[in-house]
Amino acid sequence: MESRTNGRRRSARPVLVQSAPELQAFGTITSLPNSLDSKKLGRIVDDLNQLLADTMSIRDLYKKHHWQVVGPTFYQLHLLFDKHYDEQVELVDLIAERIQLLGGLSIAMAHDVAETTRVERPPRGRETVPVQISRLLQAHETILEFAHEAASRAQQAGDDGTNDLLVSDVIRTNELQVWFLSEHLVDAPLVRSN
Repeated sequence: MESRTNGRRRSARPVLVQSAPELQAFGTITSLPNSLDSKKLGRIVDDLNQLLADTMSIRDLYKKHHWQVVGPTFYQLHLLFDKHYDEQVELVDLIAERIQLLGGLSIAMAHDVAETTRVERPPRGRETVPVQISRLLQAHETILEFAHEAASRAQQAGDDGTNDLLVSDVIRTNELQVWFLSEHLVDAPLVRSN
């Protein structure tokens, strides 16, 4: 059924296969009234997109290991990997939203993440627990090194919000996860002590 509004025909049928020019090109900054110098935000947005890609990669690495972990510590690591996954999901959202509120555009698609991330791609198959944990620790180290550098650049640019996000959320969450993972690589007997 069609109706007329302001001389135009209307229909309840969805309008499919639409296209239009992009509203904003990736890599550009829209100036917002946020009291930040938009000329300095390009590098900050680039840093945040790098951290976003790396955080999305470690998030997915946690889920892979959550599904594929085996051995006597299966239950504990299955739960720990899922907990860390959920924490990384929160970081992904915080980082992406920070990019957007700075006037930038966050990466969002898997192929963009794969092209951007510096986190090493794991094999598709199942690995032993020590290799899984070592792989996660390497990814955390990659993220932490860059997050420290990016926080410093944000501070120098007067972007206190990004600096706070990186220090209070990204760095602290990753440091805590490193501690929890590292303790699993201590060579301590599971069943018997001397």
